[in-house]
Amino acid sequence: MSNSQRVRDRAPVAAATHRSHARARRPRRRSSGLVGLAYASPAALIVGLFFVVPLALVVWMSLNNWPLLAAPTFNAPANYTRIADNDLVLDAVVFTLKYTAVVTVLLFTISFGLALLVQRRRPGVGLFRGAFFLPAAVGWATATLLFFGLLSDQIGPLNDMLVAVGLIDEPVSWTAGDPEVAFGSTVTLVIWRWAGFNMLILLTGLQTIPTEIYEAARVDGASAVQAFRRITLPLMRPTIALVLCLMVTGSMLGFEQFYILTRGGPGNSTTSVVMVIVREAFVRFNLGSAAAMSVLVLIALVVLNALQLAFIRKRTQ
Repeated sequence: MSNSQRVRDRAPVAAATHRSHARARRPRRRSSGLVGLAYASPAALIVGLFFVVPLALVVWMSLNNWPLLAAPTFNAPANYTRIADNDLVLDAVVFTLKYTAVVTVLLFTISFGLALLVQRRRPGVGLFRGAFFLPAAVGWATATLLFFGLLSDQIGPLNDMLVAVGLIDEPVSWTAGDPEVAFGSTVTLVIWRWAGFNMLILLTGLQTIPTEIYEAARVDGASAVQAFRRITLPLMRPTIALVLCLMVTGSMLGFEQFYILTRGGPGNSTTSVVMVIVREAFVRFNLGSAAAMSVLVLIALVVLNALQLAFIRKRTQ
């Protein structure tokens, strides 16, 4: 039998074998797909129950007059149009944007500086890393109460210490006197509490940059400033984007630091948007109006974070 005849005889057998292998692979693919679906189902169920369903409920509530103890009535879009007539909401929006801008700039600058300070391994750097991160281990409400006790003009030790060293002549009301002083006290609290946390994220990004790149730059005669501008910042952009999104989101949703430390005062000068939402829902018991404000805050956060990410991606291209 010639070789060509053998090939022709084996061709049907090979085709049948290939089809049988293909049929065997299909059940395996189906089974692997089912296994993947089984692994993803708990997470999808949690997201659906605790995010999608509440979000849909909030959107529906924002379209209704929804008192706490009475039946809701559809009144769209009255809850949204009334927001513009609320002077407290407008003042809270202006204050929240101001607070977000100040905290984001200061907190990012200090956090990045701390990350650069403890970037390299040397004796004692572990102690500084732990000390900088330690405030992040304190609960947010606990940290605010701690500052409230520290800054109190009645029981707080800060005024006594400043009077003793001659920096002030009489006790100062750090949280309920001058609006700018109350604002500065709140910003100081936020920086103390969150600088170490953001430092840790930035430090993780810094340590992913290969040291060989810096060594090559030094060989080429690049200064420390040039290496920072040409190497550190470009390679840190994804980490910086994450940190900025966290800072902006956290600042826009600020509540505990104002509710506990300043109570929104003096004269509503430190009242944030979230505080207005809480008052609308649990003081005035107008859940529909509070839901409408929440939806607008969510849209604003999505837009701001999308703009940030788009800007950073554009700069990296």
